Amino acid sequence: MREAFGQTFDIPAGYHNTASIGVPPTAVADAVEAAVRRWRGGVDVSTAFDADVTAARAAFAALVGVDPSLVAIGASVAQLVGIAAAAVPDGARVLVPAGEFTSVPFPFAAHGHRGVKVTEVPLEEIPDAMRDHDVLAASAVQSVDGRRLDLDAVRRNSAGVTVLLDVTQALGWLPMGDLSWADYVVGAGYKWLMTPRGAAWMAVHPDVVERVVPIDANWYAGEQPWQSVYGLPLRLAPDARRFDLSPVWFSHVGAAVSLPWLASLDLAAVRDHTIGLANQFLARIGRPPGDSAIVSVDADADRLAAAGIRHSMRAGRVRLSFCLANTEQDVDLLERALIR
Repeated sequence: MREAFGQTFDIPAGYHNTASIGVPPTAVADAVEAAVRRWRGGVDVSTAFDADVTAARAAFAALVGVDPSLVAIGASVAQLVGIAAAAVPDGARVLVPAGEFTSVPFPFAAHGHRGVKVTEVPLEEIPDAMRDHDVLAASAVQSVDGRRLDLDAVRRNSAGVTVLLDVTQALGWLPMGDLSWADYVVGAGYKWLMTPRGAAWMAVHPDVVERVVPIDANWYAGEQPWQSVYGLPLRLAPDARRFDLSPVWFSHVGAAVSLPWLASLDLAAVRDHTIGLANQFLARIGRPPGDSAIVSVDADADRLAAAGIRHSMRAGRVRLSFCLANTEQDVDLLERALIR
């Protein structure tokens, strides 16, 4: 058991795989376990989960700097990005970073039959190249190696461009500030937000609410969800809830604990802690410091695994994540596994 930022964790020494699976605080796991026990005993009712959905929605809104009425819930990034992709006009020019995680470009590329063209450029060229496109779809932090998109430059060049940001690999360790200027801000919960898989959120600009078709329209997207379970007419919520997907209950039970806790933290301190550990590691292997909690290295994956290092392989390299529950002990373990 270890403690970090006011929570306890069962995370083992050498766990560096948060970019794949975030290990929750014990309070989050306990809440989900209690929900499973209630389910097992048949004592829950469907409406009991609404409070969890509301709490997690409000916390996501706080983390990205928008009002909760502008946040929709979903199950995955690709499902939510699909709403944005379906809304682009025929022949739209979409820009994405080269090597972007495919849940971002694939939903747009699937509209190739409508003349939608998706173009890849290196991450560093995105801010300048976006001026010549109709849509920018990009992750704030790249999944493959932790490189960060220049969000300030993107914002400066966003006039006339629809901007979709995926914050899945950023939110939870990197302060995002006010992202209300973006058209869409999408994030999955099961990595740095440390929820069970099955919860995702999308903050939308007020203009999006008025002009985008809710292609996943369902009972939970209704103005009064428990009154719209049968029959016509269509009666959707007037705000971003019209894009809601019916919630994955247990995922939102966990999210209702983890997201409000994260939103209450000094995320600048979390950033400094995680990047600080990453840079300690980089210094020990003779590399210059970076600006990310995700590090990509050439290393013997089998040797790391034998030393108890949990990691992942991406693009032929070892990807290591430094989360808020990691300590210098984990850096020491990495150093012994790699260079001693």
